[in-house]
Formats: sequence, structure tokens, C-alpha cells
Amino acid sequence: MKIGWTSIALLLLLSSSAAAQGQATAVPRTADGTPDLSGIWQTLNTASWDIQDHSASLGVPAGQGVVDGHEIPYQPWAIQKKKQNYASRATADPEAKCFEPGVPRVTYLPYPFQIVQTPTYIAILYEYNHVTRHIYVDGSPHPRGPIDNWFMGDSRARWEGNTLVVDVIHFTDQTWFDRTGNFHSDALHVIERYTPTDRDHITYEATIDDSKVFTRPWKMSMPLYRRVDRNVQLLEYECYTMLQEQKGAAR
Repeated sequence: MKIGWTSIALLLLLSSSAAAQGQATAVPRTADGTPDLSGIWQTLNTASWDIQDHSASLGVPAGQGVVDGHEIPYQPWAIQKKKQNYASRATADPEAKCFEPGVPRVTYLPYPFQIVQTPTYIAILYEYNHVTRHIYVDGSPHPRGPIDNWFMGDSRARWEGNTLVVDVIHFTDQTWFDRTGNFHSDALHVIERYTPTDRDHITYEATIDDSKVFTRPWKMSMPLYRRVDRNVQLLEYECYTMLQEQKGAAR
């Protein structure tokens, strides 16, 4: 079978286009060969309201859950505690008090965040309330106790192939996973996994381990999207509590 010059030109054009597309979607690399996660990212889900499947209600959009297997394996006493949290969520939610939101909740708040990466240190700057995370990728261990626990925990990371694995411990118990009262204790241990699938998408996974509250470890997962809009940058979000608003109105 003879192939004309027109067909050959078309094949070359398609091959060139495919190569360009591959270059456009390839995972960018740093000088040391690890995936370059630098940039501004954001989730596109309703996990901030409820990490499980939920219907719409006043002020809450309907959404599909991010918990693998859909169910959270609470111990019997913790199921009752979660119900109490839900009943008083308007004032009891740590977010309503402008506390730092904790990990992994800070990732799926409806605000962008920026990753700044070096070979031994990664900073994540969150638009929400000026929160900053320090992630050490230098082989240093977690500080040993006794220490004061932190809202955002202590983060130490390593690379496993293309995946950044972040080990987070030393949490306070003063944060929730969402606005419905899903909670944890100060024994919380989170393993985060950031796996870029192309230059504009990261698969984010967080394994939750807390033997004081849950019967077994469980996991949530979701995609992160690179913000590629023109001149995108983090803006200012200043948390403002209802109590502050009432005080301001009283002046």
C-alpha cells in the first residue's frame, strides 16, 4: 500500500502534536530530579463542610465524601461525642473560633494554598488566616517529648519515587476534620501522600490513625488542582469570629 505525501505530513503533524501534549502534561522536576510541586493549588469538593456523603442543607452544598469506604470507624463512645459535636457545631467547631484548622483539614478548606519547595524543606502557605506549615525533608526526626502539641502538628517528609510522604504527629486535640463534628484526639497520627499525576494535578491521600478515637486507621483522598489562572496569587483571608463581630457592633 502506497502512502502519499499528504498522509505522511498528517502523521508527522499528529506525532508532533502528541509529543507537545506529552511535554505540556509531564510532571515538572527540580534540579535534583524530584517532582516539583511548587505552585498554587486548591481542592474542588465539599469536604470542608462534611468529609462524608451528604445532602444539601441551609448553608451547606450537597457533596460526595472523600473517605475511602465512606464510613469512619469510630469507637462506640466516640460516635456519641461526634453527635454532641454536631449538635453544637455552630459554636463548638474550632474553625468558628478561628483556630488553625489542623491537618488534613487545612488542605480541603475552600481556599488556595501555595507550595514552596527546596531539596530539604517545603513550606505550604495557606490563604486561610495566614497559616503556614513547615515540612522538613532533611532526614531530621520529630522532636521528642514532653512537648506542647500543635494545631498543625510536626511534619517530617521523605520521597518515595514520585510521591512526597509526610509524617505528621504532635497534634493538639483542638481541631476537627470538618464542620459536622468529625474529630480526633491528641494521639492523632497523619500520613499524607502527595503524588503528582501531571503538571497540573496531584493525588492527595491522608491516612488517619488515632487509637483513642477510632477502631482502625482510615483514609481520605482527593485531587488537588493547580491554579493556572492569569496572575493568580494568594489573597488575604482574615478569620473573624461571631464574638468579635458582636463586640464591634456594641462599640
